[in-house]
Amino acid sequence: MSYSYLFKYIIIGDTGVGKSCLLLQFTDKRFRHDHDLTIGVEFGSRMIRVDDKDIKLQIWDTAGQESFRSITRSYYRGAAGALLVYDITRRDSFMHLGNWLQDARENGNSDMLITLVGNKTDLESRRTVSFEEGQRFARENNLMFLETSAKTANNVESAFLDTANAIYGKVKEGSIDITSETCGVRMGTTALSAAQQKPKERGGCCG
Repeated sequence: MSYSYLFKYIIIGDTGVGKSCLLLQFTDKRFRHDHDLTIGVEFGSRMIRVDDKDIKLQIWDTAGQESFRSITRSYYRGAAGALLVYDITRRDSFMHLGNWLQDARENGNSDMLITLVGNKTDLESRRTVSFEEGQRFARENNLMFLETSAKTANNVESAFLDTANAIYGKVKEGSIDITSETCGVRMGTTALSAAQQKPKERGGCCG
């Protein structure tokens, strides 16, 4: 299927925070209670529409275990967006955000857009991290922020689509160099053919 742009995403965070469940809910509209822990990296994709443009999201879901950290680091390179996920019922996963963020900024490109995601809002009664705490961490580190539930699908679409809208905004204003291999954005056949036609149109009207 043709598309205007391809955006590469990476999903990061501690093991068991629901990264794979968020991906499955977004790509397949379903939730699995018995999702196995990710070994290494899993992959998913979906077509979305932003500003009348078809955009393909290529999403890499990484393992949260420390033993896979070196593998995860190699996937930061060339990612346009990252979802940094913690579990609102597990304070330790929130306390580790600083380490994940440092990894992302050291190994990713400087234009990578990062969205902080507090997952498992369906377990509100077991919450140990307040919305305000997540919001404060995001504000202090210049991140987008929202809370989600992979189980009920609450805000899952927004987590991926808001990030895509922000990336597309950077593409439109020219602050992302889409000719670079490391930017995580690739022009698709639709955008390429439109770009190739522009000089011909100018030549026709001025000749």
